[in-house]
Amino acid sequence: MMIRHWLLISLLSGLAGCATTAPLETRELFYATAPEETFREAVELMVEQGYVVRHADISLGRAEASLARWPEYRLQLQVSEERSGSRVSVSALRGNQPLPPYVLDPWLVSLQSKLGVAP
Repeated sequence: MMIRHWLLISLLSGLAGCATTAPLETRELFYATAPEETFREAVELMVEQGYVVRHADISLGRAEASLARWPEYRLQLQVSEERSGSRVSVSALRGNQPLPPYVLDPWLVSLQSKLGVAP
């Protein structure tokens, strides 16, 4: 009886370990544009790239979008006011696994270009 109990606990612990994912790491960039403009352009960029925006709240500066193809890609966006501009934080998942932050650099550069503040 005791062996069966420990076996069950070991099995459940192993399954719980498989279900966990690494924490999301964000990539951030400062833009010399108003947060509202930055947020609107970022959401528009998501749509242009084929993402389906599942949640967007300009008052919170948060948006989440998914790319509807396998494996599912999800973007999480946060835009906040900083100094006389905005700070954009973006993170992404591929399936249930976080993408390395450097993978988001091209997206941030596209946003920079869309905002007209590219160097």
